[in-house]
Amino acid sequence: MFRSRAKEEKVPTAKVTADLSKQPRDPQAPKGRPTPKRSEAQTQRRRASTTPVDRKAATKRQREARRADLARQREALASGDERYLPVRDKGPVRRFVRDFVDSRFCIAEWFLPLAVVILILSVIQVQNIQSVVLLLWMGVITLIVIDSIGISIRLKKQLRERFPDTPKRGAVAYGLMRTLQMRRLRLPKPQVKRGERP
Repeated sequence: MFRSRAKEEKVPTAKVTADLSKQPRDPQAPKGRPTPKRSEAQTQRRRASTTPVDRKAATKRQREARRADLARQREALASGDERYLPVRDKGPVRRFVRDFVDSRFCIAEWFLPLAVVILILSVIQVQNIQSVVLLLWMGVITLIVIDSIGISIRLKKQLRERFPDTPKRGAVAYGLMRTLQMRRLRLPKPQVKRGERP
């Protein structure tokens, strides 16, 4: 009654060999082999995952594949090829947002050059110039905020009209981030001219 069952139930377990070429087994049918112990299954899994065929060759292949992908993405960013663009730039919604922003003159794209000029002027220690610099900072920031609000309102309206059933999450923020970049430095490269409506 209180005997140990371990000795009685020890059955020699055969190695687990699954023939994958056969048809899948019906879940109700018997397996035809004993279930392996947990420790045996874990060691087999570890052996399968930790024994690389040729680690150096695999690493080299991965590095070359990564380089090829990056080169393809760079070419796509320059040419606008949708197939190889990064995920954040793919899709008709993102393309429309890019074209919408690129077809307009945005004050925000001149922020960096204006900021450099204002910083150079702020170094000059003359009271009148310091007050002019402060007014310039406030004016530039105010104009950028007003322009960004106008662009986001118009962009939301256009997106609702053109893509009523497509998810548009993050599209407006994507467009506003694009306005902060100078036109010739934008990636993917602009595909429309200024004034040309998408």
